[in-house]
Amino acid sequence: MGKDEMAACIERLAASICARAQGAAQLALVGVHRRGVPLSQRIAAALKGLPCGTKIVLGTIDITQYRDDLKAMKVLPRLEGSDIDFDMEDAHVVLCDEVIYTGRTTRAALDELLDFGRPHCVQLAVLIDRGARELPIQPDYVGMTLTDIAADERVCVRFAEEDGFDAVYVQRSATPTA
Repeated sequence: MGKDEMAACIERLAASICARAQGAAQLALVGVHRRGVPLSQRIAAALKGLPCGTKIVLGTIDITQYRDDLKAMKVLPRLEGSDIDFDMEDAHVVLCDEVIYTGRTTRAALDELLDFGRPHCVQLAVLIDRGARELPIQPDYVGMTLTDIAADERVCVRFAEEDGFDAVYVQRSATPTA
């Protein structure tokens, strides 16, 4: 998937989120570090052009300390820190991540998110759903579903904000990742 296809997927995500956010006083888009953050920012930008009638706020979540595989990692991920500067109580939250695979990242993000308070609801928006869940977690909004991705393959999402270019591609990896 190239830049144009990514933009079209993000526009569709924003339109779906807008349709379901009608009546909410505030919609919080919370990106999971790393590439969930630019996804949430792009969805927010797309929502500004839609008639949602909802205030949009942005936040970020760092799941590093909530991962269930930290002991198995040879190199620990860099701590980014979470940034939730709005009241979480009764908020309508859309958690944004670039890819959902096993569901473990989403589980960790929910644990971190709930430390900030008790939202009214939490929905999940992903650019890519590659299936093969290990936990009973399903996204509410999906840009694209990929099937037939082998366990030794990885779906790579690149955003210009982080990587200098926009793309989605599949590559073989030495070890399957979540």
